[in-house]
Amino acid sequence: MERERRFLQRTVVVVAIVPVLAGLYGVLFGIDGIGGGTPVNISADSHFRYLSGLLTGIGILFFTCVPGIEDKSRLFRFLTLVVVLGGLARLLGLSLTGVPSLTMLVALALELVVTPLLCLWQMRVARQARDQRQELAPGLETVR
Repeated sequence: MERERRFLQRTVVVVAIVPVLAGLYGVLFGIDGIGGGTPVNISADSHFRYLSGLLTGIGILFFTCVPGIEDKSRLFRFLTLVVVLGGLARLLGLSLTGVPSLTMLVALALELVVTPLLCLWQMRVARQARDQRQELAPGLETVR
């Protein structure tokens, strides 16, 4: 169980780097950072930077789940919900406005596939940890 837990922790660290770096990039470079070559609407750029800040925060919060990941189910599920809702909004945009760049399609896959799979994995590790504690609990009671 410990080996799986550590592998999950390492995987979450690697995956959480993506929203932190993408978010910081968006904060620093704004909507111009994704290219397109068209004049930028200042309000759209402001909104883009705001959402990039939120993306950075989501990644940072995923990092906070790494220590003691087996006990962070509530936060992990909440963050997954937020990411999936964003992915569903992106999917709606895809159907309304057309297929975006490959980068945005990769983001969509991370939001609607990878993050939910990580959440299921975290739930499995949490269940294993709970079961292991329950097995140890009767032995601890007799020692007292």
